[in-house]
Amino acid sequence: MPVGAPHEGRFPLSAFVLLAAAALASAPPADGATAPAAPEVASASVTPAAPAPAQSAAAAPAAPTQDALPPLAGEIVVSGTVKAPVEDPLAKVNEKSYDVLQSVDDAFVGPIASGYQKAVPRPARMALRNFIRNLREPVVAVAYLLELKPGKAFETVGRFGINSTIGLAGTIDVARSKPFNLPYRQNGLANVLGYYGVGPGPYLFLPLVGPTTVRDLFGLVVDRLALPLAVGAPFNKAWYAIPINIVDSLDYRNEADEDFQRLRKAADPYSTYRRVYLQSRFDQIEALHGRGPLAKGQTRYGPFARPIGAAADPVSAAEKRVIEKEDEAADAAAGPAPMVETPAAEPTPPAPTAPAPPPPPVFISQPVVQPIP
Repeated sequence: MPVGAPHEGRFPLSAFVLLAAAALASAPPADGATAPAAPEVASASVTPAAPAPAQSAAAAPAAPTQDALPPLAGEIVVSGTVKAPVEDPLAKVNEKSYDVLQSVDDAFVGPIASGYQKAVPRPARMALRNFIRNLREPVVAVAYLLELKPGKAFETVGRFGINSTIGLAGTIDVARSKPFNLPYRQNGLANVLGYYGVGPGPYLFLPLVGPTTVRDLFGLVVDRLALPLAVGAPFNKAWYAIPINIVDSLDYRNEADEDFQRLRKAADPYSTYRRVYLQSRFDQIEALHGRGPLAKGQTRYGPFARPIGAAADPVSAAEKRVIEKEDEAADAAAGPAPMVETPAAEPTPPAPTAPAPPPPPVFISQPVVQPIP
């Protein structure tokens, strides 16, 4: 029966009396008091039973465990559990994925990327990079329209038209040079969502994707499916999509190699990688609002929108924050420090000073007149 509902005649008054008596019998006695005995309910009369012996309110102390050591005098014992960061609830899984991918990178991806860079001449690699970027220009233009930035959307459409024709199907980035001066800009659905206030969600480190978030992963999937679904062949064919994505990944791996090496030298490479990625994505969203260090134009792309600088120093800022949080948790568990009254320091007497030297003698010349005898 729900609380507060009418009993509808299901519980007569005598039942309530019996329940109240049972509750009084099972209730623990007050401190230093004797528990009243449970009354015996008979058909004709109620006879009180003999009073129960008094029970001590203080519970017996628990037996100390064998491994427990008593704290020393004046020692503060702090215990707690380490929780995953709010932005990375799957930190343990992501860190395992990061370690595995680093091993795969050392064994396969890194050597293959280095071999690709040495075997393929730079003009050919730049042509492939420009071709892939040119294919993504329509998605960039649509993203700018959704962000209510028609000027940048028209510039992106102009880049696509110039490079697709004069630039030989986008293999030459003619639009970035004079007299056009139309730089390449990176944009997509993930930036659109962030522009309108959608949070990044949990941080993820995934195979074949690397660092991302739930918002960025959703936007990436939609961006990559836009061209195959809108145009069809050959963009939806495996013989085209697989080589294009491999070339794009190898080119990016070589471009960001220096940053990867710096991150590996950090005190905590995984946490530093996560912080740099999230900060970079935050800067990119802020730039769409005209704020932050990238507001004047982004010059680098990928997870590191700007040079990581000292983010991967041997003692990283992430490690310092962890230490600060641990100190704050210890202070909160210990409570406020006891106020200890220290006796007022007695004023120290001034140091004795040496007596002042006597003033030098002053000689006064006066004429002496002696009488003539």
